[in-house]
Amino acid sequence: MFPRYRADYRSLLWVAMAALCVGITYAFPKLAPWLLWLNCYLALCCGVMAHNHNHCPTFANKRMNRVFGNILSLFYGFPTYAWVPTHNLNHHKYVNRNGDATITWRYSNRHNALVAATYFFVSSYFQTELTKKYLKKARLQNPRLFRQIMMQYAVWGGWYSAWLGLALALYGLKGIWVWTLASAIPAIFSLWTIHLFNYEQHVHTDPWSEHNHSRNWETRTVNFFLFNNGYHGAHHENPGLHWSRLAGAHRELRAHIDPRLIERNGMWWYFIRQYLVAPLFPRLGSVQVGRAPFDPPDGKPFQLASADVELGDAGSNAAAVR
Repeated sequence: MFPRYRADYRSLLWVAMAALCVGITYAFPKLAPWLLWLNCYLALCCGVMAHNHNHCPTFANKRMNRVFGNILSLFYGFPTYAWVPTHNLNHHKYVNRNGDATITWRYSNRHNALVAATYFFVSSYFQTELTKKYLKKARLQNPRLFRQIMMQYAVWGGWYSAWLGLALALYGLKGIWVWTLASAIPAIFSLWTIHLFNYEQHVHTDPWSEHNHSRNWETRTVNFFLFNNGYHGAHHENPGLHWSRLAGAHRELRAHIDPRLIERNGMWWYFIRQYLVAPLFPRLGSVQVGRAPFDPPDGKPFQLASADVELGDAGSNAAAVR
């Protein structure tokens, strides 16, 4: 009934705040525009927590973990099981190389606003194949897992439908606006931003390198409000490690990481520099570190592959791959 790590009491608090914020938006619809960005931030946090939860389950009890995964999906914007085939079992295995459905360089290795803004649509499209394969394999080989996934879809879809129905019952057609600001936009924001984070963490990094495969943010505020998501290199090298311990793991790796992949001045300055300043002063933008993802060290001809998936519960397969 209790989290395995004390730090996850903060995770539970953030989830409670997400629910409270949605409730306040419904109770006081005039506040909806003012609460929009708070709802968006908390939905994004639920996405980050879903990522953490699928690598290192929050509770010792499997049933509690399934319940928590369902709750996170209500705010994150999509059933959280999808992290397993697309992220745990695919992205962590290939890390922006051939076979990774979330590669940052599928059509271009340029790092600009257009590629970053459209990455969500490209990445989502190619991840769909993995989720379809995962569902088909679960249906044929693990009916229990398949029922759990279908339940997550039912809870997720039922939640958004119920909140829309409640908004319509309370406020008539104006309720659509309340529901959009309280639930729909935050969910879209969460999904789009989670994909953007993945793009920024791997674009122009060296997937062939032992330590230079990820970009990192060291700012304390970023890592506090995003549950240490900035220590991405340490996460890839210790995927089963609880998020609260990533700062220490990053300190141990820091000397081995190319300084160009360590952002010390915050995430906001990074985005301003890359997308507003670098177009005018290109030398301030990112450059490819080491080998490009499409330039394998063995020199063999490159062909983009589509990786198969294996069945696995949250957190059970992550530690086996980088």
